[in-house]
Amino acid sequence: MTDNDLTYLTIAQIEPLIATGQVSPVELTQACLERIRALDGRLHCFITLLEEQSLAAAKRAEEAIGEGSYLGPLHGIPLGLKDLYWTEGVQTTAGSKIMAGFQPPQDAETVARLKAAGCVLLGKLNMHPFAYGALGVNPDYGTPPNPWDTTCIPGGSSSGSGVALAAGLLPAATGSDTGGSIRIPASLCGVVGIKPTYGRVSRHGLVPLSWSLDHPGPMARCVEDCAILLQAMAGHDPKDNTTVELPVPDYRATMRAAIQGLRIGMPRAFFAGIQPAVREAVEKAARILEELGARVEEVDAPGPDDIGPVVSSIMGPEATAYHLDMLKTRQADYPEDVLRRLLANLKIPAVDYVKAQQSQAQLTGRYLELLQTYDLLLTATEPFTAQPLNRTSVVIDGQERPYQGMLTRFTNPFNLTGMPAISLPCGFDAGGLPIGLQLAGMPFDEATVLRAAYAYEQATPWHGRRPPSLAM
Repeated sequence: MTDNDLTYLTIAQIEPLIATGQVSPVELTQACLERIRALDGRLHCFITLLEEQSLAAAKRAEEAIGEGSYLGPLHGIPLGLKDLYWTEGVQTTAGSKIMAGFQPPQDAETVARLKAAGCVLLGKLNMHPFAYGALGVNPDYGTPPNPWDTTCIPGGSSSGSGVALAAGLLPAATGSDTGGSIRIPASLCGVVGIKPTYGRVSRHGLVPLSWSLDHPGPMARCVEDCAILLQAMAGHDPKDNTTVELPVPDYRATMRAAIQGLRIGMPRAFFAGIQPAVREAVEKAARILEELGARVEEVDAPGPDDIGPVVSSIMGPEATAYHLDMLKTRQADYPEDVLRRLLANLKIPAVDYVKAQQSQAQLTGRYLELLQTYDLLLTATEPFTAQPLNRTSVVIDGQERPYQGMLTRFTNPFNLTGMPAISLPCGFDAGGLPIGLQLAGMPFDEATVLRAAYAYEQATPWHGRRPPSLAM
């Protein structure tokens, strides 16, 4: 097995090799570091790379496993963290030079849990500055190009995570999702990412964008790996009062169950204003799920174009409230797009913020009512595939539209409602760019979302493809 093959193995594939000593955590970490050194000069995935620390952690994992103290599927697995997760004593920049050099006094709760599960921290991953952008561009640390076509956007804000996974730099990463920032790069880069239910995973120790909408979550190259990572990250945390005291199911134990009889709704409003190749791939995915035993029907649901303004009226004031002090002293250091949004938010009246929260409750109620009939909702993750970095608009149905807002069009609704939602590959367009399928479910029913996603993934070849231009 070559190092290149080793770095493209999934967690589920590596787990038995590490557990039985066929592959050591040190060997795996060294292979990842070698690929990072070879490719990251042009991929810009890492803001901070922890070579010495990761090799030392891998050595400790190797020794523990050799002594019979195997912790489970994440023991010795290299992991990258989106650079808004606090890491004790390690620079955490939130993708901006404004926070360069900031070393948190403690780990985020999720980081502590992943370390306790045995993960080896490779470093901190690039992102759209302060997570406030869906393109994934970064003027301070370089923009990670899409591995499938390096002239195209990776999607954001978890751009470094999506690109690093697709490029085979590491097997596991974290993201955060406020308007789609896990699912957007997962879709555009051809990997898997799940936004858990709001309150399933602690936000403690994450640099916030919008505390009402922020969702930490895992990203990986297959559904099973996301289930493994989520298992370690999820659960009540007294330091975050939005987390709930509900037991965390054994996601892997239920993931392989048949989907016979599952009821899946396809909201009609999510199939308007969408590229033909995307519509065709998602409709074919629905037919495959039917062949696997699910019942798929078109349904009426609140349209994504009605939800976007509600999300903006909540996210905007909360984001600017967090940045107020830095805006007073470091305004010139903000990227133009982030600064423009933050300043525009100052003009949102307080009454609009309150009315948006009222709309949030009403829209959530309408979605929950729909989920009394259906187990899952099925949509495209994105209405189009990755677009060129040097463009700002996309042509849909003969009309040219700015694609910054379009990128969150199908993901926003599930941030607003707090429902769990996953993106996984469901095909490629004529240019070889990935297409993402989105499945969303009832709050705290990640198990059903993962089960349906796994069934579809196992029946299709898409998750096994690699970007052809990145061979070393």
